[in-house]
Amino acid sequence: MYIAMNRFTVPLENAAEFEELWLSRESRLQDMDGFVSFHMLKGAETDGRILYASHTVWQTEAQFRAWTTSEAFRAAHARAGHTRKLHEGAPRFEGFTAIQHIDAKLPA
Repeated sequence: MYIAMNRFTVPLENAAEFEELWLSRESRLQDMDGFVSFHMLKGAETDGRILYASHTVWQTEAQFRAWTTSEAFRAAHARAGHTRKLHEGAPRFEGFTAIQHIDAKLPA
């Protein structure tokens, strides 16, 4: 399993617009081989800023890399350059390969 995350620091005054941009976009992730799940995470407000993280789970790192060079990726991110910048600095990418995975026990 491979987890890809991008962290965004968003000034409080841009938070609603930032969330709307993410919630209204067509991700196209479901069409990609190896895609498992996506979460857009919202952290606590600190000093007038909110930390957000996009969290995507893939079966393998190679399948994630294929997504980043795909036509579906370009289409999903097409609006990114046409909107005003809502976050501070560049998104911070972090990639992780899972070394352990524990699922919840299901009731019998």
